[in-house]
Amino acid sequence: MAGVSGWRAHPATGQPSGSPCPLLPPPPLLPPLREASVSPMETQRLYLTDPYLTRFQARVIRRLSYQNQPAVILDRTAFYPTSGGQPADRGRLNGVEVTDVLILKEGRDRGDMTAPILHVLAAPISEDEVTGEVDWNRRFDHMQQHTGQHILSQALLRVARAETLSFHLSPATHRGLETATIDLNQRRLLPSLVAQAEQMANQIVWENRPVTARIVSPEELAQLPLRRPPAVAGAVRVVEVTDFDFSACGGTHVSYTGEIGIIKVVRVENRGEKTRLFFRCGGRALADYRRKTEILQELVTMLNVGDGDLDRTVTRLLEENRALRRELQAAQGRLLDHEAQELLATAPTVGPVRLVVATFRGREPRELTALARALIAHPHVVALLGSQIAGTARFCFARSAALDLSMAELVRSTDGVLEKVRGGGRPDFAQGGGRLSDSHQLETAMALVVQQVRDRLEGMGGGSRRTADG
Repeated sequence: MAGVSGWRAHPATGQPSGSPCPLLPPPPLLPPLREASVSPMETQRLYLTDPYLTRFQARVIRRLSYQNQPAVILDRTAFYPTSGGQPADRGRLNGVEVTDVLILKEGRDRGDMTAPILHVLAAPISEDEVTGEVDWNRRFDHMQQHTGQHILSQALLRVARAETLSFHLSPATHRGLETATIDLNQRRLLPSLVAQAEQMANQIVWENRPVTARIVSPEELAQLPLRRPPAVAGAVRVVEVTDFDFSACGGTHVSYTGEIGIIKVVRVENRGEKTRLFFRCGGRALADYRRKTEILQELVTMLNVGDGDLDRTVTRLLEENRALRRELQAAQGRLLDHEAQELLATAPTVGPVRLVVATFRGREPRELTALARALIAHPHVVALLGSQIAGTARFCFARSAALDLSMAELVRSTDGVLEKVRGGGRPDFAQGGGRLSDSHQLETAMALVVQQVRDRLEGMGGGSRRTADG
């Protein structure tokens, strides 16, 4: 492609910069910034005119430290700094890793496009002349997501009258499953409207429309149908998706919408007065589709059904599972009733009260609770249940309604035996536990509680209050 004037080879494909389709004419190139206009504390932003540039030469104009890391300011850079919801580029300067890229405001206006850019480094560099290399995979991923966001935001505005309030792009990683988000000014979006907007956005992608960026004067800006007003005054950089969207933006974008590949909404959440929409474009959408296809294939293989029968099979299995759970709960209830009857039959009597004491190993707290409820369904019963599980002691103390004993106080009384006792409850039903330092502490704590109950009942002279059926 050496004979094509003004084009630069695409770093990933070798095709001319900005042209995913050789049959289409190249996009209009912006006039390059003049190096002579760059002051000693300004950084020429090469990515504004060529987002496909990944290798460049520059001069160090200042060395400093940022959060205890070495950093430099260059007279020109192709590295995009964190800004406008888009994460910074990564790469290398003279072979040293660039760990972050930031804009130094230093009292400048928010929209100043010549503010110095700080390159944070993994190690110092001593040379004044440097060669920069931008991580292309990360850069192109961010270009796909950011241009995709412009298109999707415009589609949502047209279809659902939903205005974009903010945009956030998670940095690219090796997994490729990160999402980008748009916050919208509507409390709720109908799924049908989201689907229509998604379809419109992808139609714009498939039409492979040119995407251009240029600096626009305030006078011309007033004549453009901007999707939202610019956040800064004066001349503004406007990114245009031909005949579809005009947005003030300083980010990196593809040159043709076809480079985005696909735009896919993956989740919609209500956030108070706003709606947050999660989406993936291009390589991220492909990674998401690949992962979901793998999951689908694992499920159809596991269940031995075809793709088209998976939803019906899962529905049937869920219904069968619910029915089995109901049967299991009924069987467990019958078993607990039987266990409760056996415990009551062998429980000692203290005055008119049957005192049920039982300890277990590995029995879950919810099982103790269910058993205790089955026991105190009978009149004049005190149930003191304990379980040793995973180095802890768990208690469930309960009594019938007509008895005057505080179960919560009994739980707290174990604090002198166990470590870090926690728990509580009502006077008639309490739960808790603590940490065990040896296997005998549970028995010691239970013996202490049993003695307290016996002393209390005997102190009543055996005369606890009776119910009519006692």
